[in-house]
Amino acid sequence: MVFYALRSYAVGMTTQDIVVDRPWEAVAELVADKQAEALRAYITELPEGEAARMIAHLDDEQRQAVVELLGPEQSAWLLGSLPDAQTAEVVDDLEPETAAEILERFTSDDQADLLNAIDDDAAEAILEHMTPEAARGLRELAAYPADTAGGLMITEAVTFPDTYTVGDVVRTLRQNTTQYADMQVQYVFVTDTAKRLVGVLRMRDLLFQHDDRQIASIMIGSPLTVRDDESLDDLDALFDERAFLGVPVVDAENRLLGIVLRSAVEEAMADRANSDHLKTQGIVGGEELRSMPVRVRATRRLSWLSVNIVLNIMAATVIALYQDTLEQVIALAVFLPIISDMSGCSGNQAVAVTMRELTLNLIKPVDALWVWMKEASVGIINGLVLGSLIAVVSYFWKGNAWLGGVVGLALACNTVIAVSIGGVVPLLLKRMKMDPALAAGPILTTVTDMCGFFLTLSLASAALDKLT
Repeated sequence: MVFYALRSYAVGMTTQDIVVDRPWEAVAELVADKQAEALRAYITELPEGEAARMIAHLDDEQRQAVVELLGPEQSAWLLGSLPDAQTAEVVDDLEPETAAEILERFTSDDQADLLNAIDDDAAEAILEHMTPEAARGLRELAAYPADTAGGLMITEAVTFPDTYTVGDVVRTLRQNTTQYADMQVQYVFVTDTAKRLVGVLRMRDLLFQHDDRQIASIMIGSPLTVRDDESLDDLDALFDERAFLGVPVVDAENRLLGIVLRSAVEEAMADRANSDHLKTQGIVGGEELRSMPVRVRATRRLSWLSVNIVLNIMAATVIALYQDTLEQVIALAVFLPIISDMSGCSGNQAVAVTMRELTLNLIKPVDALWVWMKEASVGIINGLVLGSLIAVVSYFWKGNAWLGGVVGLALACNTVIAVSIGGVVPLLLKRMKMDPALAAGPILTTVTDMCGFFLTLSLASAALDKLT
């Protein structure tokens, strides 16, 4: 079947005629036969999303062979369609000279992101195969924190001195059409002799002026700018308020450094949300893909699981302390995981709301008391409702009202505790400069389990004569 798919190119067939259920097998055959043209055609016509799936199933040698056969231009196109983590994984395995040729086809912000995502030695080896000027610029760009304007900006901007005339600008643009073809040329940025930004010029204003007019006389002076250390949250708020496609980035002396695009900010916000979600699920150390080395993936997961097993042992000690009670009222064993799980769900809801409000800058660590009061009020209502439901279920099951009262009261109280912890702990962790997305989950799980077990078993011990 794969062989038939490969032969289809010889008779002018297209993607609709080939089999793409297992595209990596077709690519492996093309690579083995060194059929560069057929490989280019096959990959170009793959349906959207299949390229990433295909790369994930190839081994390191096959990926390198694919890149070598495709050439820098099409390899850059292919890697640009992959998730960032997968692109970094492929680039990290390439020869430095090959990687440098491919990276030259990416925008400056993507180049910096990739260099930051790969091994330091590999990144330095790639930079050595670039021009000194390009390498210096990338080192400066890669030094910015990823969640700042400097880390998100592109350095490709069309700039001209304020001494230029309209004719000078138009003539330069026409003479360098190849250079500007891939750039988002909607504004021309005007700088003085010290490279300080003094104005912006819309292309439409440029086209309808006489050639001998100076651009300084028609530019928009004192444009809105952002500093290179502006935070991602502030950038997100700015683009929410203003319908800009991009904003110029300047340093402390107002020198133009680049442009931060709305699309880059939106992508960074989505990446942050995804990262926070992965952390809450125990995926630490960055995004994980199954094409990564097994040792790396196992180590990352164990760093989280090892902590969790200790915390779970702590929670289990509570059960051990009340072993006699549990043996006499075995029905409690049925309700312990229910109380633990329901309280954990309530707490996770509170964590999610707090994390979202932190992202939107609606709350700060100093608002912990206010957050607790808001969560406690919700927890009391939900706890009473959930406690009543489980109390009714336990009564109809065992016909013992005291059993219903014990498990119902335990769930009600633990729900209030869970939402209090879920709402407040992320703020406390934020104050202590710890990652709330990473640490809030284990703390919430451990405390709610311990409290749930303790409340249920201690209440049962107090009413033991009514339960047996």
